[in-house]
Amino acid sequence: MTLPKAELHLHFEGAIRAATAAELADRSGRQWSPTSTYPDLAAFVRTYESARDLVETLDDLRRIARELVEDAAAQGVVWSEVHLVPPTYGGRLGHDEAVLEAVLDGFAAGSGPASAAGVIIGVNRGLPLEAAGRSLRLATAYADAGVVGLGLAGDEAGFPAALFTDVFARARDAGLRALPHAGEGAGPGSVRACVEELGAARINHGVRAIEDPGLVELLAERAICLDVCPSSNIALSVYSSMAEHPLPRLLAAGVPVSLGSDCPLFVGRTVVDEYRLAIEHFGLGPADVARIAHTSLTASSCPPDRRDTALAALSRWG
Repeated sequence: MTLPKAELHLHFEGAIRAATAAELADRSGRQWSPTSTYPDLAAFVRTYESARDLVETLDDLRRIARELVEDAAAQGVVWSEVHLVPPTYGGRLGHDEAVLEAVLDGFAAGSGPASAAGVIIGVNRGLPLEAAGRSLRLATAYADAGVVGLGLAGDEAGFPAALFTDVFARARDAGLRALPHAGEGAGPGSVRACVEELGAARINHGVRAIEDPGLVELLAERAICLDVCPSSNIALSVYSSMAEHPLPRLLAAGVPVSLGSDCPLFVGRTVVDEYRLAIEHFGLGPADVARIAHTSLTASSCPPDRRDTALAALSRWG
């Protein structure tokens, strides 16, 4: 689908090209056979970590980053915001700055008029709070050099947002956007906490907000965008079928929504597939998908010149 858009919910290791992952596995002699469905988030996390283990050098990071931007351009994605958690490499590729700089170098090598990318430095809920501080310091240090916000991912039921209130307050004070995950592995209370306690500018997933009508109204009133990934929600058993997915109800309630692929390496779906799904399964029309694409651009940290060019092209789309 050629409509100009941003992809705001994409994880770095989850966006490795399938062919590249197979090549890296062959090089290291590792077994690599990810499935496309998972009984729960824990099973998915184990698979995700196995993909991270395929990355053995900083050059691997540069290659993956360059290919990510090239693949985005081929899908009409003018801007990507990519989650990266350098502390999860445990120092095996060097210090956190080296990991981040390798990814930023790769993004720069792949960027051009068609597409570019920024980094959301992630906090892993399950790591010690010291790791959250490391992520915050790293994000702050590179806030003007490719980092666009601070994220939060992992076991939201076991590690609630309230644990990270201070970290995100400091991030906001430093001018970073709060871009946490919520409403995937826990219910609407987790989404509300990210809005009210972390000051979220957007919510990754957020779909279980639909269980609380008052929260849905709040999201619409504050224009807090949900970066929704329907195929991922089915693959990770958040919903058992697309018929249960709340995307149409969220849109009908006036909640801003973007579409993302989350982890195409594991789910087997691209952002273009998600837009097609919106049309073919949810019955959205051209104006609806153009609205989603428009939201993806205006809710992003896309550089103004690139965003304005894309919005102008979007106004002519269809």
